[in-house]
Amino acid sequence: MPKKNNHIPVNSMADNFSRGISIDKINIKKSDFKTAQQYEESKQSHRDEGHTFHILKKGSVVIEIDFQKYKIKAPAVVYMHPNQVHRILDFKDITVCSLAITNENLNPEYLTFLEDIVPAKPLALTKNTFTNIFETFSLCLNFSKQKENKLYHSLLKESCNTLVALITSTFLNQHKSSSKLSRAELISKSFKQLLEKNYRTIKRPSEYAKQLNISTHYLNESIKSTTGLSVSQHIQARIILEAKRLLHHTHKSVKEIAFELGYEDYPYFSRVFTKATGMSALTFRNKRHD
Repeated sequence: MPKKNNHIPVNSMADNFSRGISIDKINIKKSDFKTAQQYEESKQSHRDEGHTFHILKKGSVVIEIDFQKYKIKAPAVVYMHPNQVHRILDFKDITVCSLAITNENLNPEYLTFLEDIVPAKPLALTKNTFTNIFETFSLCLNFSKQKENKLYHSLLKESCNTLVALITSTFLNQHKSSSKLSRAELISKSFKQLLEKNYRTIKRPSEYAKQLNISTHYLNESIKSTTGLSVSQHIQARIILEAKRLLHHTHKSVKEIAFELGYEDYPYFSRVFTKATGMSALTFRNKRHD
């Protein structure tokens, strides 16, 4: 069973990296781990301190992101939002180019785009796209080593934002641009942004409709036409995802989790979880740890 605590583990950036930017190219082989314990520890679930971009240059890896399993082969890129919990399940000898960057260092426009594409599935890259991304990464990595340069942080920050823009645009090519979205799709986008910020405190569709200055009926009609799910189902799904994260990755009691997610009525939260997942919260926790 994974080591438990009161919070989901967060991989923080090493102190020697530049003020919220961490960049590195690493080669990993299973033979690098001297003991089975070291190998298992390398696969523990966690969140990352910043937005992370992993460019898989060589090899293959199986990862789990918020309970969804993905098998990825190079060349590919994986984007992880700071809220997402993930772990490596298995890998063959891999070469990974990684960038982690905090909100403070991101161009606000790029941050907005990244919020739009979450959750983003890992993306296979064409040869040309990979070449462009890898060459930009190499430039960023080169700047990261020029610590004596008087404009060191500026060079690193601006070049890394260029890399983020390049990767983000690759993901965005899989989505419609905002200028081509219908009215219903724009409402759906705005609702999801509000939901992400407020799911702990706002549970009623009418309150989201009020913030969007539309009727509850129109909100529900727009969301259902674009996603196939009702507003209430989206609210519940977001709460259940966070509950699953906390059940699996912390040792908080179900009552504590219910309270953290905005439910003072603990038995009601338990019924909501059971109805949504087909099992009790404790059964889910025990099943995940079998």
